[in-house]
Amino acid sequence: MPRSTTQVPARAQTSETSTPPHKARCTKATSKGAVNHSMERDPTMKTIIITINEREALRMRWQVALDEVSAGYAGRPVLRRLSAHIPAFATTALVGPNGSGKSTLLGVIAGVIPVAAGEVAHRTDGRPAFVVQRSRVADVLPLTVRDAVAMGRWARRGPWRRLSRSDRRVVETSMERLGIADLAGRQLGEVSGGQRQRALVAQGLAQEAELLLLDEPTTGLDMAARQLITDVLAEAVADGVTVVQATHDLDAAREAECVLLLQEGRLVASGAPATVLTGDTVERIWHSPRPAGTFVPAERPV
Repeated sequence: MPRSTTQVPARAQTSETSTPPHKARCTKATSKGAVNHSMERDPTMKTIIITINEREALRMRWQVALDEVSAGYAGRPVLRRLSAHIPAFATTALVGPNGSGKSTLLGVIAGVIPVAAGEVAHRTDGRPAFVVQRSRVADVLPLTVRDAVAMGRWARRGPWRRLSRSDRRVVETSMERLGIADLAGRQLGEVSGGQRQRALVAQGLAQEAELLLLDEPTTGLDMAARQLITDVLAEAVADGVTVVQATHDLDAAREAECVLLLQEGRLVASGAPATVLTGDTVERIWHSPRPAGTFVPAERPV
């Protein structure tokens, strides 16, 4: 169903430097109204998406705040009263068993899945970049790899305007960073699954968004491709991007600054990987003991 949203003007002019502050701590929102903002609410709306004053957000050190968020699909609730803060200028890993709500939470943060109740507050009003699983991209789309990556510029220019020289430079740089520049003229449906996944990540980078969301970006890739994407995402964070990725790879999650652990649509733990992904917790959530670094295979995304 269409989502109705209200936004409060963001990025109030201040004399503060734009240099990213120290990374935020990963915390669970603990009280209703923890986000201080002003807004007008349409009484017919179940929820609103807001942005807040940048000065306040930088002080709070978070990129996205979720307050009592419930969401799902027709007749099937998934997320249940989830409250959390996504730290700015850091990598957050969403982990949990199949069906725990990781992909749904990404969709809610991206704004492509409406919420049934609660609030989602973004630090800025720019559109997040959302990298979906490659299995959701049809093989028959008549797109070259370059075309697919260039779609990342649509958020800034729209789909019908010609790319500027600057846009083309961003597209080429994004392909080079993911090691697919030599595939630029190939049809997307003709390249391997791993190459297609790198093209989708390059598309996300090309958007130059402050918030980069990725759904299983390294699933099914060989070690070299996984490491390449991991390194590129680390570089993005160093450049001031906030990265949120859903993953079944506990090794990848342990490299993040923050972990949100979901089970049956609820947030059961959040914090630094060492405090969340303990042996006892992994055994309890996945119903069996798993050694450190165990890869939990993905099935149908939820």
